[in-house]
Amino acid sequence: MALSPSHSPAPSNPSVVCTGVHFAWPDGTPVLEDFQFSAGPGRTGLVGLNGAGKSTLLKLIAGELTPVRGSVRTTGEVGHLPQTVHLDTAMRVDRALGIAGTRAALHAIEAGDASEENFAAVGDDWDVEERARAVLDQLGLGHIGLDRTIGEVSGGEAVLLRLAALLLARPRILLLDEPTNNLDITARGRLYEAVRSWNGVLLVVSHDRELLRHMDRIADLRDGGVQWYGGNVDAYEEALATEQEAAERAVRAARADVRRQKRDLVDAHDKLAGRMRQGRKAAATAGLPKIVAGARKRAAQVSAGKHRILHEERLEEARGRLDEAAEALRDDDEIRVDLPHTAVPRGRTVLTLRGLELRCGARAELELRGPERVALVGRNGAGKTTLLRTIAGELEPAAGEAVAHVPVRYLPQRLDVLDDALSVAANVARFAPGATDNRVRARLARFLFRGARADRPAGTLSGGERFRAALAALMLAEPAPQLLMLDEPTNNLDMASVRQLTGALAGYEGALVVASHDVAFLREIGITRWLLLDGRLSETDPL
Repeated sequence: MALSPSHSPAPSNPSVVCTGVHFAWPDGTPVLEDFQFSAGPGRTGLVGLNGAGKSTLLKLIAGELTPVRGSVRTTGEVGHLPQTVHLDTAMRVDRALGIAGTRAALHAIEAGDASEENFAAVGDDWDVEERARAVLDQLGLGHIGLDRTIGEVSGGEAVLLRLAALLLARPRILLLDEPTNNLDITARGRLYEAVRSWNGVLLVVSHDRELLRHMDRIADLRDGGVQWYGGNVDAYEEALATEQEAAERAVRAARADVRRQKRDLVDAHDKLAGRMRQGRKAAATAGLPKIVAGARKRAAQVSAGKHRILHEERLEEARGRLDEAAEALRDDDEIRVDLPHTAVPRGRTVLTLRGLELRCGARAELELRGPERVALVGRNGAGKTTLLRTIAGELEPAAGEAVAHVPVRYLPQRLDVLDDALSVAANVARFAPGATDNRVRARLARFLFRGARADRPAGTLSGGERFRAALAALMLAEPAPQLLMLDEPTNNLDMASVRQLTGALAGYEGALVVASHDVAFLREIGITRWLLLDGRLSETDPL
C-alpha cells in the first residue's frame, strides 16, 4: 500500500504561497519579515539554523499562527505533525486516529441501528477500519489494536499514530516538523517509506540526513529569506560547498583590493605632499607676487583634494565589495577540541558491566577498553537511557554492577546539566572549580562562546547554543572525562550544529558511548563497535 494523500486525483494541484509575510513574537521579536515562499507538489526539505523560523513557517501554513502582515494561501487540506506530540494517555487509538465517530456509527449499523444519523456519520467511509489497519500496518503499528489506549504505546509509536491520523485524513498538503526525533531505526525506515510514496505537497523540517536524502528540493531559510536548491541534501551540500569556495575567493580578492587601495591612497598622499613642497620652493625662488603664488597654491590644493577624494572613494568602494563578499560567506565556525587529558591508552579498561540488570528488566554484560567509540542502538523503550543513567550513577541497578574505571560524564537528552540562571562561563566553572576565569573563557572560545556570548544566561540560549554550552561544561570538566556518554545528541539540532558536534567529537581522545537512532551521524563520528539493547546487550553489525 502506497501512502498517498488521496485515493483519487485532486481537482487542482495543491500549493502553498506566502506573500509578504511578517510575523513577530508577542514581545516584538521579529521572526519573519516580508517573507516570500511558495511550494507545489513534491517533497521539500526545510533547513536552516535554529531560530531561522522553520517551525514558525509550518505553523503559519497550518493556520496555527497568524501573520501580522501579508498572506498565507493554501490550495488543499493541510495536515501538520508538530515537533512535540502531546496525546492524552487515556485516549483510545481510534479517537487519536480521528475515526472513533465513524467507527461507532458503523458498528451500530452492523448491529441493526439503521438510523439516518449513523449513515450520515459513515458517509462513504465504509472501509474506515480496513484503511486504518492498513496504514497502521504500513507504519509498523499493526500490533496496536484500535481499542487500546495511548498510554499503552511508546513515545515513538505515539508520533507514528499522529502521522497515521494525518494520512487517514487525506490532506493534500503535509507538514512534518522533525518527525524522526523520537523514532527508533526501524520506525524511521517506515517513515522514510511513507515520505517516498507521498504525492502531494510535503514540507519537512529536519536535520536527519537520511530523511533529507528523499527530498526533491531543499529550501534553506537564512537571514529572513529562502534560497532554493534542486535535489536532495547531498546535492544541496555539494552546491553549498561550491558557493562557499567562490565566496571565499571573492573575500580574498576583495581584501587584496582593499589593501591595494589603501596603499594607493598613502602613495597619493606622499606624492601630493612632495608636489606641494616643490611648489612652495619654486614660488619662493621665482619671486612671484603673493596674489599669484596664492592662486597657484589654492589651485594645487583643489587638485590635491580631488585626487585624495578619488582615492578615498575607491577605498570605500573596495570596502563595500568586501562587505558584500563577506555576507555571502557563511559563518560555519567549527568547535575545536584539544584536550590531551581525555586520552585513554589502548587496552586500558574503561567500563565493566557485570551481571547488570536494569530496572526495566534488560540485562547487560560488557567490558569496554581503550578509546572505543560505541553506538548503543535499539527500539524505543528498550532501556538505552536507563542503561546510560545507571552507568552514570544516577540510577541503582536491579542487580549486578556497573563500574567505570575512568572519569565519566553523561549528557542527557534534556540537557539539564545547566543552571539556567547562571551564565555560560559560570556553568562551565561549576564543573571546573579549580580553573581561573581566563582559562574558562579561553576554553569556551573553542566552543564558539567568545566575549559577551560567554556571559549570556543559559536560559536565554537557543537549542544549538544550549547543546554547545552543555557539551563544553562536560568536556572541560575537571577531572577531564575519559568516558563520555551522549543520549540522542542530535535531537533538535540544526545541520550546522550537528556538523559542529561531529567536529568536536573528532578531537575527543577518550572513550565514547552514544545512544542514537541517527545512523548517518553515527557513521560520521567513526563508531568502532555497535551494541544492540533488546532485552540484553549484544554485538550487532553496522547498520
